[in-house]
Amino acid sequence: MTTREKHLVELVDDAGRPQGETTVAAAHQPPGQLHRAFSVLLVDPDGRVLLQRRAPVKTRFPLRWANSCCGHPTPGESLVEAANRRLREELGAGPVELTEVGVYVYYAEDPVTGRVEFEYDHVLRGEFRPGDPLLPDPDEVAELRWVDPLSLTADLDADPRAYAPWLGGVVNRLLAPSGPAVGPPGPAGSPPGPPANDASERSGGR
Repeated sequence: MTTREKHLVELVDDAGRPQGETTVAAAHQPPGQLHRAFSVLLVDPDGRVLLQRRAPVKTRFPLRWANSCCGHPTPGESLVEAANRRLREELGAGPVELTEVGVYVYYAEDPVTGRVEFEYDHVLRGEFRPGDPLLPDPDEVAELRWVDPLSLTADLDADPRAYAPWLGGVVNRLLAPSGPAVGPPGPAGSPPGPPANDASERSGGR
């Protein structure tokens, strides 16, 4: 088990209310435990978004194209702090100005590794400034590319298995932002939001 698999994540209910904690590894074992996560999409001044191809050593959906950065806030950690920590670790980027554009709840099973994603995912838009360095960690990121988000949605329909199953919902939140959901914020500064499901590899229900 990698060190990160031993980190704690915050378990939540369907409305995003804290329900305890467990390790990353335990949360992603079948049948999965709903927990708080975040997905960052870095956007350049031309409106393009940065995608990363997940490294082959990833325990969930390796070598799939995904959003710029993903991760989990530890219990009590703010989304902005956690996201900028992972941007630094994965991409050598940041700190970045971040805006929450919506929440996306999804369930997906990795057919290769058998691990499960069951996440209450806060989608964060980050403004990428031209000239800012990107130094991806090869243990995290196999490849980077900038894409037009509308072209990306078409390609997600044409070749979904090339992408992480959560990417479509994340891009939808970027293109049609709802902002942070209404409700009392949890300890991580993460307000609850309405659940939604759009994961192409979901099976067996939640």
